[in-house]
Amino acid sequence: MIASLANSPAFKWYAFAAMAVGTFASVVDHGSVGVALPTIATHFHAPIPSVQWLMIGFAMTIIALLLPMGRLADLIGSKRVYLMGSVVIIAGSIAAGTSTDLAVLIVARILQGAGAAMTQGTGMAIIIGAFPPGERGKAIGLIMTMVGTGAVAGPALGGFLVDAFGWRAVFFATVPMVVASMGMTLAILPGGSDLRRMQSVNQPRFDWLGAFLSSSALLALLLGISNAHRVGWTAPPILAAVAVFVTFLAIFIWWELRYASPMLELRLFRRRNFFLGVTANYMMFMGSSAVLFMTPFYLQNVLGYKPSVAGLAVVPGAMCMATLGPLSGRLSDRFGWRKFTVAGLMLSLLGVAILSRLSSDSSLLHVIPALMMMSSGMGTFYSPNSSSILSAVERESHGVISGLVNLIRNTGNVVSIAVATAIVTATMGSLGYEPSLDAVRNGGTEGVGAAFTSGLRYAFIAMMGSLLVALVLSALPTHREGQARPAPAEAVLRPASQAQED
Repeated sequence: MIASLANSPAFKWYAFAAMAVGTFASVVDHGSVGVALPTIATHFHAPIPSVQWLMIGFAMTIIALLLPMGRLADLIGSKRVYLMGSVVIIAGSIAAGTSTDLAVLIVARILQGAGAAMTQGTGMAIIIGAFPPGERGKAIGLIMTMVGTGAVAGPALGGFLVDAFGWRAVFFATVPMVVASMGMTLAILPGGSDLRRMQSVNQPRFDWLGAFLSSSALLALLLGISNAHRVGWTAPPILAAVAVFVTFLAIFIWWELRYASPMLELRLFRRRNFFLGVTANYMMFMGSSAVLFMTPFYLQNVLGYKPSVAGLAVVPGAMCMATLGPLSGRLSDRFGWRKFTVAGLMLSLLGVAILSRLSSDSSLLHVIPALMMMSSGMGTFYSPNSSSILSAVERESHGVISGLVNLIRNTGNVVSIAVATAIVTATMGSLGYEPSLDAVRNGGTEGVGAAFTSGLRYAFIAMMGSLLVALVLSALPTHREGQARPAPAEAVLRPASQAQED
């Protein structure tokens, strides 16, 4: 049965369906757990900063392990790593749902994060491997659709589950979706080696030292920037974290350039498509992610809207992203990447520019269209940008590079939020108010909302600068798809008709 499915013309859609369920489950889980945090804090009689480690620990674990898990998938097969990751997610979900102590619950979330790191990059690599090279953009766009749909459904499902069954149901709800994805994966995807049949007789070894160095460097960076706004950017713990990051990063670069089978081939950055695509991707998320984090604070604590209204305000933007992702990806397969990455960045830049004009008495008619514009830009940009990055590498490296693309997105999210928070709180402090988002969340003194809004405008202006850099990089001429691959033998991997980047 599996062999007949693998040879079916519709195989790519079967593979996408299997991965789509897992992707949807992962995004829904993130959104629903966020909604459950206040209830969990009440249950364990714990402060919100402690309970927030359910989100922070989960995100940091994913970021730290994405590259190693992507490389592992390239070595032993994406299907195998995806299934192992699914098992880890199920174990973590059950442990979280049965936790009787907050510390145990946080550890269970970290376990879930480890499983998510195994499935995120590999799921993307499996879908891309199932589609022809000439439909790579369409494949990535379809992934964006599932991400956008999950982003809309997550908070809504989480709110329903918490109200109807309690916070534990949020964690158990993930299990049947992940089990369904596993069953479909086992029934549809070929066994043994990876979809792309990448396994060779002389199997490379896994780069354990590279994995340790990259994970440690990323953890140090994330811990530093996540806490800098609270203790100060020049505080000894923050400076120590930065020093650890720089040291481990330098050793990682030295090691990867000398090891025979590196976890990440750093010489890829010499390839024009790869360097421009990766850098623009990071700057895009640096310039966008904090908008979705800060806007709910503004809507609820400055304009006074209920959480339900604030949640609904981001739904149109998420739907725009889910719709435009596959459309942009499909069109970029035919007409080239650059015009769509540039158009997407221009949309996002315009959306953030409109948001930078917010005042303490703006209306939803100011906020929602700007959010829709920014999210539309993200959806238009992401698929062709990811396609351009993957076009610059050999197919046997798609696992680790898919992990890298997800790593860039997640790291950009964290850094964007940290920088925006630092700008907002510093502005509040300079105006004589408590330099903390808690001051806004708790109502604070009179005028704190206006101070927060002033800081928000400065943060959005800084984010516009990041988007402008991404726009300039994306506007630079790139190689024709597949041209960046140096080996003549790789020509068989190119699509039949290649789109010339104008």
